[in-house]
Amino acid sequence: MYSRRQILRATGGLGVAVLAGGLLKQLNMVCAADAAETFEVTHTEAQWRSLLSAEQFAVLREQGTERPYTSPLNDEHRTGTFACAGCALPLFSSATKFDSHTGWPSFWQPLDNAVASHVDTSYGVVRKEIHCRRCGGHQGHVFDDGPAPTGLRYCMNGAAMTFTAA
Repeated sequence: MYSRRQILRATGGLGVAVLAGGLLKQLNMVCAADAAETFEVTHTEAQWRSLLSAEQFAVLREQGTERPYTSPLNDEHRTGTFACAGCALPLFSSATKFDSHTGWPSFWQPLDNAVASHVDTSYGVVRKEIHCRRCGGHQGHVFDDGPAPTGLRYCMNGAAMTFTAA
């Protein structure tokens, strides 16, 4: 007869192995999908470094995150368009911007055909990463705690964007 502890140890180890195998399979599928993605605007790493500031490079090309409340675009309230700092593709209209009180520029909807996404499993959590569909520059993440009408919060890095007033 087995004790409850022995059963938990045996099945717990099996559960961890099954979960790890499934997670590795999912990660491999995501990596394969990302590797297959191509972009209209491409540059070498050296070219990107010469085109972008150090902070822009860290966010756009290395999937970094700026510190909250540091971007002037967080406080930008004029009518206009927010575009990718890497390739100037218009991404968001100011009409969809809202104050999420998170410290990053937030929007409830991107412009049509502006962004793409993929699963981001960094930091041990599953999130949806948003990037510019033309150059692949990392913009931020989207969450399902935004306002109507979409219920989405596109939490973007200001360093990854520029703003043009209308």
